[in-house]
Amino acid sequence: MSPHRKRRPAAARRATTLTALPLVVLALATPAHAATTITVAADGSGDHTTIQAALAAAAPGTVINVKPGTYRGQVSIPAAKPGITLRGTSGTSSDVVITGSTPASAAGTAGSATVLNLARDTSVTGLTIANTYAAHDSQALALYAGGDRQVYRNVRLLGYQDTFLSWGGTGASQVRQYVYKSYIEGAVDFIYGNGALVVDSTTIQSLDRGSGNNGYITAAATHSSNRYGILITRSTLKGPAAARTVALGRCWHAGGAADAIGQVLVRDSVLGGHIRQAGAWQDMSGFSWRTCRFAEYGNTGAGATTGTTDRPQMSATTAAEHTAQKYLAGNDGWNPVQ
Repeated sequence: MSPHRKRRPAAARRATTLTALPLVVLALATPAHAATTITVAADGSGDHTTIQAALAAAAPGTVINVKPGTYRGQVSIPAAKPGITLRGTSGTSSDVVITGSTPASAAGTAGSATVLNLARDTSVTGLTIANTYAAHDSQALALYAGGDRQVYRNVRLLGYQDTFLSWGGTGASQVRQYVYKSYIEGAVDFIYGNGALVVDSTTIQSLDRGSGNNGYITAAATHSSNRYGILITRSTLKGPAAARTVALGRCWHAGGAADAIGQVLVRDSVLGGHIRQAGAWQDMSGFSWRTCRFAEYGNTGAGATTGTTDRPQMSATTAAEHTAQKYLAGNDGWNPVQ
């Protein structure tokens, strides 16, 4: 089983005379990628009409401003271009839409992602990333977040199955991402992976499958050596599904790996009535949810409960060590938390 599939898983010539020096200085002062800001506009009013063309022209650290419009096809930020900022110019996330409709069954997990972000220290703000694949019979990612120290603010991530993947590769390697004041939508395992991922002050919308089983919000495959996995905090979990038909998550042993001991904490959040009372955590592919590290702390709302044995509640002492800052600090003290 695939580790991503959860089921089925130009240089200036050296000057030799003094008179040549000014020309050399001019050449050095205007390298091919001197611009630090690039504007993308679908209507032709910017430097490029596609985001991918802007990325091809961008140097590491470039700010790419994207004007309102719909941009179709995959956007790929390679690991060789760290520090990119991708920013919708209007400040309204629905004004700038990056969209695709490719399933993993046709292109693989990474190939299905509407945005494939493998670079570290990136910032994405004020836009929508959507995968509109409609058959609902395959993974179809909106966002594949595969780089460390990524920040997403005021974004909408729209999909159905496997909307948002945080993935650091196999083994104990772990990437970190922070999502703040955003919106994430899906139905099946739509926030998943093995990264240290914090979803903060965000609306998490579960879609209605019209079933007694209306899906699962998370599927963590945190390596056993990593203390922190997925944290949902200060957020609102909602959706139109029938009462008590959506699970908080299930235990994903990626590729059947026994050391994928998922860790998820949902804390200080409002849980809608669509969340199961009993059975909020589910088994997967023959692995019991009890083999993973699932817990809640300080939640409210119709879907919150402390009264059943299969809804583990974290103690206040332990919760003090499971804050957003703790999840993201790593070995370098990174702290993007607002």
